[in-house]
Amino acid sequence: MDAGGTAQRRRREMAATISGAGRCRLSKVGAGRRPPPARVRVAVRLRPFVDGTEGAGDPPCVRGLDSCSLEIANWRNHQETLKYQFDAFYGEKSSQQDIYAGSVQPILRHLLEGQNASVLAYGPTGAGKTHTMLGSPEQPGVIPRALMDLLQLTREEGGEGRPWALSVTMSYLEIYQEKVLDLLDPASGDLVIREDCRGNILIPGLTQKPITSFADFERHFLPASRNRTVGATRLNQRSSRSHAVLLVKVDQRERLAPFRQREGKLYLIDLAGSEDNRRTGNKGLRLKESGAINSSLFVLGKVVDALNQGLPRVPYRDSKLTRLLQDSLGGSAHSILIANIAPERRFYLDTVSALNFAARSKEVINRPFTNESLQLRVLAPVKLSQKELLGPSEAKRARGPEEEEIGSPEPPAAPASASQELSPLQKLSSMDPAVLERLLSLDRLLGSQASQGTHGLNTPRRERMVLMKTMEEKDLEIERLKMKQKELEAKVLAQEAVDPKDKENSSPTMLQPLARRTVTVAKPLKKAVVMPLQLIQEQAASPSAEIHILKKKGRKRKLESLDASEPEEKAEDCWELQISPELLAHGRQKILDLLNEGSARDLRSLQRIGQKKAQLIVGWRELHGPFSQVEDLERVEGISGKQMESFLKANILGLAASQR
Repeated sequence: MDAGGTAQRRRREMAATISGAGRCRLSKVGAGRRPPPARVRVAVRLRPFVDGTEGAGDPPCVRGLDSCSLEIANWRNHQETLKYQFDAFYGEKSSQQDIYAGSVQPILRHLLEGQNASVLAYGPTGAGKTHTMLGSPEQPGVIPRALMDLLQLTREEGGEGRPWALSVTMSYLEIYQEKVLDLLDPASGDLVIREDCRGNILIPGLTQKPITSFADFERHFLPASRNRTVGATRLNQRSSRSHAVLLVKVDQRERLAPFRQREGKLYLIDLAGSEDNRRTGNKGLRLKESGAINSSLFVLGKVVDALNQGLPRVPYRDSKLTRLLQDSLGGSAHSILIANIAPERRFYLDTVSALNFAARSKEVINRPFTNESLQLRVLAPVKLSQKELLGPSEAKRARGPEEEEIGSPEPPAAPASASQELSPLQKLSSMDPAVLERLLSLDRLLGSQASQGTHGLNTPRRERMVLMKTMEEKDLEIERLKMKQKELEAKVLAQEAVDPKDKENSSPTMLQPLARRTVTVAKPLKKAVVMPLQLIQEQAASPSAEIHILKKKGRKRKLESLDASEPEEKAEDCWELQISPELLAHGRQKILDLLNEGSARDLRSLQRIGQKKAQLIVGWRELHGPFSQVEDLERVEGISGKQMESFLKANILGLAASQR
């Protein structure tokens, strides 16, 4: 049975229209264009039988058809087979060099173009993933071969006379039970995964080691590899218990203008294999490790399915592994997936699962682009001596008459030393004195502008002209204000000279020079005193009577008696509210008019009158006619005498306060 069908034809048409990851050379994409697509390339490697294991003499369950396709027995119907087609298939007799040269080596060139690349080894436990990535001293794997070629490329491209200067750094980490651990620095603890403003995945605090040769790489990588967590199971004596990620970063800096910078990253990932705990016999810690591995690989499958189905949310954040692989799957990297499978029949279900995952991963589309930026080179500041900054004429005045008579026995050598710092191309001693003077004056001008925070050299011409014009206008405004200040000071001095008596009697608020600072004293806050209505009426009847004022201090109220004959100094601390009889009568009449003529909305403007009481007042007025006096409010149902007193006190005092 053909498992490809129409989907395979569609994929072949897509592969014919787009450039593959091994042949694609991308340039920097403009801001308004999307980068061209490059799908994830998938290669399948079938390891040979392992001598001395169960089922070593049985026929294999997988058979290769050609260099790109294979078939496996259908477990539902033994009369049929399932056929798969990938970008490359490597059989049992394939060597490490075949796999590296056929699938991995072509993508290294993209790193020198400022693009990212990743190589993933996927498969069940015991299928040979670590052997494919690391290999042995006799048969090196993908990692040592890729580093050797990459360092050779950087030496060739970054040599003398080349336009770019290249540097290479490496980092090595593992994801163990959802913890990101630095293998170059095991004591650093669990690290976090972040994303910068441009969408690049990064790990703050991860150790980066610069390498210039393969010996430097081995000196850092071999001790770090021994820090990786491994364990023994029934299927593998050295089973990887974590996902290992080797990150190699290539930085490029252009030696000439416009001084561009490029950064390419290479991810070499050795994934831990999925495990069936019934066959591995995991218990305790091994069972917990197996659960974490299977969980992260399950999320990896969900990410691939979401990308293929075009779902709006891709669950990258559900696992540390998928978060780190966000660039490799659906991101901006040229990705190669090497699916490792085993030929034994006892691995049949794991092999089918790995092939299905590889077939789904082949549909994932990435969009690589060049990570390039511009870096403006700023010249180092030149330190000049005091004599050079002053110039010849000013230095002559600064030396004084005694130094002029004595003179110096030797000519000053400072300009020559300063010239070496100013211009490495030509010594100032051989320059024309007029040109030297102009250079020094220009340097003084630039130094004074830099001290004022003016960025003249880094500003475009049009903006620089506008900036200089604005500075001139501000300088003129400052001069005008200074002249105005001098005129005001002269005017004040003239007034003091004409009338000396006014100078003695002048108040502290007289006009002071602008340079001095006047201090204003805040006025004391006024205190409103609430007085009962009966006391106000008694005051109106007998003005000489004693007045009781209710003052509020803190949370308690205290009744104090103040004599009308007390000095005015005490009245400044407490403001006494006094109402005249005319104002009291006017307030009563105004309230009475509002009670007889106002609507319910107008009545609600009175204090202590709400919606309910306003409706009661309007209803009583319609039944019994207008009010003859304000005290008739006590007849309205729901308004007691105490409420009537508070109503009058609040409204009449409020009216009095507004009149004052």
